[in-house]
Amino acid sequence: MAKSHLKLVKPSTVNRTVTPKRLPNADLRTREYLTEAEVERLLEATKGNRWGHRDGTMILVAYRHGLRAAELADLRWDQIDFATATLHVRRVKQGSPSTHPILGDELRRLRRLQREQEPKSPFVFTSERGAPFTTAGFARMVERAGAQADLGFKAHPHMLRHACGFALASKGHDTRALQAYLGHKNIQHTVRYTELSPSRFRNFWRD
Repeated sequence: MAKSHLKLVKPSTVNRTVTPKRLPNADLRTREYLTEAEVERLLEATKGNRWGHRDGTMILVAYRHGLRAAELADLRWDQIDFATATLHVRRVKQGSPSTHPILGDELRRLRRLQREQEPKSPFVFTSERGAPFTTAGFARMVERAGAQADLGFKAHPHMLRHACGFALASKGHDTRALQAYLGHKNIQHTVRYTELSPSRFRNFWRD
């Protein structure tokens, strides 16, 4: 029988770089929200920034209204009614829009920001060149403020939205009202805050 002229070719070895898999946020942090005291520490930390008033106002507005970074970056002056002290919230991710009251300290901050904004812009939060503030820029600012406040973990903007939900749930607000405030389409996204709230167990040890 004639010998086969076919040769077995060994597969070549290809060196591939394996991208390390990012751990879930839950494995990187013990929790995904900030407490009211920690938000206050963030606000205090921004006072030393070059644009401290703007930075602190961004954190306060994001926290008070449970805004996502994209919602904050897109916030415009025509959404704020200074006469009635209300904010018309437009949600991303098909969230439900709503109208929120603006408290006095926040209103004063926004008035000053509008008065001092230069150059003027239809956007509430802008860079020193007058461009709308970016979500990435906001994330860097929150991270720096968290480090300055010595929180002990890496802070990110979405923690302010979670902080809002947790704070309102802790005050005993109705889950349906909280759902509307945060613009959740699915109430299961709201329930997480009431599950975390210590007020659920407030009367457990009372006679």
